[in-house]
Amino acid sequence: MLATIGRIIWVPIAFMLSGLICAFVVLTIGLERMTHYMQDMRGFDDPDMTMRGGFELLESGLVLAQAITLVPAVLAVLIGEIARIRSVYYYVICGGLAAASAPLLARMSIAGPADVPAVAVWQVFATGGFIAGFVYWLLAGRKA
Repeated sequence: MLATIGRIIWVPIAFMLSGLICAFVVLTIGLERMTHYMQDMRGFDDPDMTMRGGFELLESGLVLAQAITLVPAVLAVLIGEIARIRSVYYYVICGGLAAASAPLLARMSIAGPADVPAVAVWQVFATGGFIAGFVYWLLAGRKA
């Protein structure tokens, strides 16, 4: 009984910690990609173009912060916990897929034309998801 209560407390904490790691990885790799994007934009003579590109990137980040993007990750954790899956491969692959689906889910929630995100965006998010899945497995998944 005490182990179950401890598990109920530890699983959300491990999920939040792995989410923070994912956000850190996505922000650092995304910042590197954004820096290259801004350096490419520097070649234009129009300073408004650079500002517009920066605001578009900021708007994309705010759209990704919506709660709907957490649904795949929560489902993966629930399935893993209920089925008592202890495989590192399950959590790493599900973490990558859940994070890579976040830009697509965020675009689908916007009214208007749904653009497919660039391949670089999917790579950045999948990398963050793979690392987050591994961190979750280290903290809670291997003892499911």
